[in-house]
Amino acid sequence: MEGTAVTVADVHEVGPDTVALELETPAGFDAAPGQFVLLRAEVDGEEIARHYTLSSPRVGETFEITVGIDPDGDLSPWLASLSGGETVHVEGPFGTIAYEGGEDVVAVAGGPGIGPAVAIAEAAREAGREAAVVYQYDGDPAHGDRLETLTELGASVALLEGSEGGDEELADRVADHVEDGRFYVFGFEAFVRGVADAIEAAGGDPDDAAIENFG
Repeated sequence: MEGTAVTVADVHEVGPDTVALELETPAGFDAAPGQFVLLRAEVDGEEIARHYTLSSPRVGETFEITVGIDPDGDLSPWLASLSGGETVHVEGPFGTIAYEGGEDVVAVAGGPGIGPAVAIAEAAREAGREAAVVYQYDGDPAHGDRLETLTELGASVALLEGSEGGDEELADRVADHVEDGRFYVFGFEAFVRGVADAIEAAGGDPDDAAIENFG
């Protein structure tokens, strides 16, 4: 199997149908919040690979990815069933979105995009920068404890219930922060397109935003 073998250090639930996998950091692995890895695993004799964006603000002895569980999926239910000690393979990091701590941030997340968004906001606060999080979710929010801690640390956190992107409330929250820092946007196509439109409508430049489209 291609990639570097790493041990799963821990798996824990962080929201409805959502788990965080803590993976032991391989030698030479240097990643910044916003980047992603290719994870490979053998499930029922079949090798399966998926991309996951980091959801930890740093990599040291371990790093984290957040996995939304699709009950009909071929990898996410298996990952959610792990208890620690298993082996998976990773390649990377990949991606040009990488928060290095030098600017204020507005992290906008739709659904599973909350993992990298909360990581970037945490990294910004650790670097002494301002941070805001706008999170649109369907059902119940994930990473609630970390969002609460960010609020206590002075970050602005707006939680919006919804799933489509492009609605008026989301656009209003984006407009509130259009001059507050660089936008980092994570989510599926309709969501990130709606956020880009909202940035432009509020007088910002969506080309200056770091946007990751999950497809």
